Amino acid sequence: MVTIPAKVKTRLSEHVKKFQPIVLKAQAKDINESDTVTIISDILSDVFGYDKYTEITSEFAIKKTYCDLAIKLDGTPKLLIECKAAGLDLKDQHIRQAVDYGANSGVEWVILTNSVIWKVYSITFGKPVSAELVYEFDLSTVNPKKQSDLEELYYLTRESMTKGNKSSLDEFHIQQQLVNRFTISQILVADPVLDVIRRTIRKMSSDAKVSNEEIEKIIVEEIIKRDILDDERTADAKKKVAKALKPAAKPAAPAPAQPAAE
Repeated sequence: MVTIPAKVKTRLSEHVKKFQPIVLKAQAKDINESDTVTIISDILSDVFGYDKYTEITSEFAIKKTYCDLAIKLDGTPKLLIECKAAGLDLKDQHIRQAVDYGANSGVEWVILTNSVIWKVYSITFGKPVSAELVYEFDLSTVNPKKQSDLEELYYLTRESMTKGNKSSLDEFHIQQQLVNRFTISQILVADPVLDVIRRTIRKMSSDAKVSNEEIEKIIVEEIIKRDILDDERTADAKKKVAKALKPAAKPAAPAPAQPAAE
């Protein structure tokens, strides 16, 4: 559970209630993208706490092209916001341009929103550049009395983005990368876990003859879902688990002292 400062929690609760009917009305009327950008800018200011005049900008140019909105803190871009008309259904293809913006400007976080739905992406600066949907929420259905809903909002606040070396959004993403079905599936078939299972079975009956390979086969074929094993994220998780379990290198022994010359 994330600790949200009381002042921030009050702001989130009060202003979400204010904007929920506004975004629903905008969606129903299918207002144009330009008017939607105005609403989104107000949400970034009133809900998430950014200064409308110094931290929210539509003048952030990347290779002579302007993104819809950007959040700049101390002159450094932290969030890029790709805005679509309130009545438009958001699709993955809508984020491609913003991802290109982020890749070319070194900004890791991109938001795709139509003011109602908010999708938060993390950019991976590899070859090719890719974007991972970290989480999303529907502003119109956020429950201001529900801690988990407020946490989803808090990750995008100014207070979160200026918190120490890592923002709460960064910390949430790290947690999400580690505590998931892909990582846990690979921990289950790691030798230290298989050893524990094998020893436990032996304690249940000294006559039981079972190997780690047999246990792993049962876990892989009968317990873990096939779609998890076939997912490319499992391969990445396997590497991380193997690295974590790799024994630490022992420090080199000091060279024996040379006898003093006579």
